[in-house]
Amino acid sequence: MTTAYDVPATALIGKVAEKLKENDKVNSPEWAAYVKTGSHKELPPTDKEWWYTRCAAVLRTVYTQGPIGVERLRSVYGGNKNMGVSPSHKVKGSGSVAREALQQLEAAGFVRSLKSGRVIAPQGQSLLDNSAYEVKKELVEKIPGLAKY
Repeated sequence: MTTAYDVPATALIGKVAEKLKENDKVNSPEWAAYVKTGSHKELPPTDKEWWYTRCAAVLRTVYTQGPIGVERLRSVYGGNKNMGVSPSHKVKGSGSVAREALQQLEAAGFVRSLKSGRVIAPQGQSLLDNSAYEVKKELVEKIPGLAKY
């Protein structure tokens, strides 16, 4: 059985983002067009559909690292802040983006909440594993040598 661990993350996140666009519960907030994804960024994302990509990445992160909360997700999606002539510093990503993404994924039934954070729900695990199977099938069509894995 193919799982989310068996395929490249970028291909899996792209496939899951396409499926999340079709879900009514996962929608880009109205402020998403103007917000930066962290204090380490200088501009908002240029991709118009970045919200679905972030939600798919958060879903994969919850699958691989759960139980996980907003504070740890902020660390995962943080980066280096340019301090000018001073050395760069690690800063956390936006908590609002992580929180809203988790809330939408929980409302859609892909994630469930525990006292220690959020974990993947059976519906979310099924979505990721089915998407991973589709990605693997596409990769085997492009590169037949991968069929043995």
